[in-house]
Formats: sequence, C-alpha cells, structure tokens
Amino acid sequence: MNSLQNDLKFGSGFPALFYKELLRFYRVAFQTIAAPVITSALYLLVFAHVLESRVQVYGQISYISFLIPGLMLMSMMQNSFANSSSSLMQSRLTGNLIFILLPPLSPYEIFAAFVGASIVRGVAVGLALWLISLFFTVAIPLHPLWVIAFAVMSCAVMSCLGLVASLWSEKYDQLASFQNFIIMPMTFLSGVFYSIHSLPTFWQKVSFFNPVFYMIDGFRYGFFGISDVSPWTSFFVVFLTFIIVTLIALRILASGYKLRT
Repeated sequence: MNSLQNDLKFGSGFPALFYKELLRFYRVAFQTIAAPVITSALYLLVFAHVLESRVQVYGQISYISFLIPGLMLMSMMQNSFANSSSSLMQSRLTGNLIFILLPPLSPYEIFAAFVGASIVRGVAVGLALWLISLFFTVAIPLHPLWVIAFAVMSCAVMSCLGLVASLWSEKYDQLASFQNFIIMPMTFLSGVFYSIHSLPTFWQKVSFFNPVFYMIDGFRYGFFGISDVSPWTSFFVVFLTFIIVTLIALRILASGYKLRT
C-alpha cells in the first residue's frame, strides 16, 4: 500500500501523463464526446418514437425512461474502452510509447493515468447524454450515490479491458475484433434495451453470467429504485470484476509484455 501511495503521489509522473491523456480526447471533443452522444441520442429518438407506446417495463416506468440509463451507461462504457485502447494502441504503433517508458513511471502510474482519463471521458459522455435526454423525459436519479458508484466502476472495468486489448492486439484489426466480438455482444445482451424478465427462462439464466448486465442493472437502480437483482449483488459482481481486470492489466504492464518490443 505504501508503495502504491508513493507511486501516485503528486510530483511523480502520474499528473503529467494523466493531463496528457485528458488533453488527448479533449482536443478532439467533437469526435470523442459529441459524436457518441449524438449516436446515442438517435437511438433514443428512434426507440422513443417506435416503442414508447408499445412496451411497458416495471409497470409504472415508461419505456423511454427505462431506456435512458441503459443508453447512458452503454455509451460511457464503450467510450471508456475506446479511450484507453486507442491511446495505448496508437502509442505502440507510432513508436511514441518510448516517451512513456523512458521516464521513471511505475506500472501503477501508467495504469492510473490511462484508466483515470478514460473514466473522465466516459462520465463526460454520460452527463452530456443525460442533459440531452431531458428533452424527451425527466429522469432524476433517486439514489445518486449508486449512480456514481456504478458509473465509475463500469467505466474503470472497460478502460482496464481496453488496456488489456491494446496490449494483446498486434494491429487495429485485432483491437476491433476484441470490441466487436466481446465488448459489443456483452453490452447489447446486458439489458440495455429490455428487462431480462421479458426473456425466456434459459436466456435469463445466461444473462446472469454477463458482468455487464449487473453494471446496467445497478446503474438503472440508482435512477428508479427498481432492478432485476439486488443492487448489492450487482455491486459485488462489478467490484469483483474490477479487481480481476485491474490485476490482469497491472500484471501485463509490470511484465512489459509487448511494451518494450
């Protein structure tokens, strides 16, 4: 613990790398923040027009209200993954990763800088999408602490996976495969657009093995106080997932796997 505190103390290389990662997506905010918000808003517009009067979820909650938290967290997670994975992948392929490896930066500092910046980008996208959603309906969180907890942990999990994916991949095609065949299916089959109680029994049971389901369900509980499973169960699963992917990412960074070659 003392080693970790020393690695992340102010005056180390962490603030500079963190600031650099923030500037990286801020300077192209139209692409990194505005574009995903517009895409999610189009989802909201289409589903609000087509399904609002045809689908009822949790009885008293309208479908458009039900959809807003799911779209918010889905966009937050996708952009957190994209931020860390694209940044590290670009550094590897262009050769400027050497400027991160040459200074005395510990694996903890590199990890915290990439993950922290990805969380900031994810939360920024989520807040912007929530503000736009107010034009459709007002969805005020009943339990804001649950909303914050699941938002931060979910973005952290995806940013860790982004680091792992970018270190595993040799080129952008492999990174895209990781996102298209692992991240996207887990996200779309997590209950973003539906409640799992509307599924057949078999697929309900399958959903319980998807950690993203617990992220979406816990985040939605923060808005409505209603969920498919207990928020404490969701919190435990998401926190455990975060610990696992954090240990994997730190182990890879500490080993220098594909970083020094």
